[in-house]
Amino acid sequence: MNPKFPLRAAAVCVAGAVLVGAGYMAGSRHAASAAQVAEQPAPVAGNYVDPKTGRKVLYWHDPMVPNQHFDKPGKSPFMDMQLQPVYAEERGPASGSEGVTIDPALQQNLGIRYATVRRMAIPDGFDAIGTTQFDESAAQVVQSRVTGYIDRLYANAPMQRVARGAPLASLYVPDWIAPQEEYLAMRRGGMDPALLAAARERMKALSIPDGLVAALERSGQAQTHLTLSAGEAGVVSELNVRNGAMVVPGQTIAKIAGLARVWLIVEIPESLAMQARPGMRVDATLASDASQHFSGRIREILPGISADSRTLQARLAIDNASGKLTPGMLMRVRVSAAEAQPQLVVPAEAVITTGRRSLVIVRNGDGRLQPVEVGIGREAGDQTVIASGLTEGQQVVASGQFLIDSEASLKSVLPRLEGGQP
Repeated sequence: MNPKFPLRAAAVCVAGAVLVGAGYMAGSRHAASAAQVAEQPAPVAGNYVDPKTGRKVLYWHDPMVPNQHFDKPGKSPFMDMQLQPVYAEERGPASGSEGVTIDPALQQNLGIRYATVRRMAIPDGFDAIGTTQFDESAAQVVQSRVTGYIDRLYANAPMQRVARGAPLASLYVPDWIAPQEEYLAMRRGGMDPALLAAARERMKALSIPDGLVAALERSGQAQTHLTLSAGEAGVVSELNVRNGAMVVPGQTIAKIAGLARVWLIVEIPESLAMQARPGMRVDATLASDASQHFSGRIREILPGISADSRTLQARLAIDNASGKLTPGMLMRVRVSAAEAQPQLVVPAEAVITTGRRSLVIVRNGDGRLQPVEVGIGREAGDQTVIASGLTEGQQVVASGQFLIDSEASLKSVLPRLEGGQP
């Protein structure tokens, strides 16, 4: 018998005993660990503190479905991803104030810019459209004072330009012949000066001009034609007779509209009607040439709103000594008050209009971003007037609002505001 065999058998037995003991110890430790895990409570929203961050978890949610909240962590039932925790400080302090906190690095990545609510002197005014018209207050009416016949028309078409003193029409007046012949006979007969003076008064009463009486005395022949002339340069805006027509005293033969000054009729939208008042400054430019500027002040606000255009009309006179303006021209108009009034403004891009209300996102003193409902006024360039909701010096988000809107929606900040919930 080999003397080494018993030694080998003994070694094998000892090794087997050691392995068995080691397996037993490992099994005991695993069972104890499992028991400890089984006894540890599962995380529950509201009183669970994340051991990694030390922050209190309010709930878990799927960022793609932010309005659905879960009280335990786990896999999202909507997407192939783990639920994400929402921490208490992201919903505001214990006081219940609204707002969200966005990491500064994320703000930089989103390109978020801030602007300060400030006061700026903004002229109280608006933009409108206007058209030029004849200045009816300076129009000249040419009428006949006698009964006669149009012997010749010098201005024979409406809108014809005429110069100052230019002849318009020649009238043949047969009723003037008899008193003139009587006067000539009295002069040739050497009648008393008092009778001659009475004859002159009679001719004056018949509207015979002094110039024709002087021509009668010089020539010794009756003057039967009267020439009507334009008192001012302009255009024939109205012509009511033709050659050969009979005219009677008081009949309007023509109307002359001057062009040295024209009216500008400004069409003011009904929504801006309350802002318009006499005395406001007007700067107008031609729609065809913005380099041509004309200025004036509103003379009067015409009563009534146009049923077709829903506009209020304002009228002013514009100097047209250069003759560049003619009636019917379209002009772009800026109406402004005499003095600019300081008003609260924010960049126009900072305002979010939902259709039912207007919002801006304000950065609070603790760095939180909070949506605030505001009342807005008109726009002045790239600024929007704030009528209510903000105070001077506050910080508002000027760009990236919609990205913040998405982040705020994850925290249910804006949804509650939109829904009118407290």
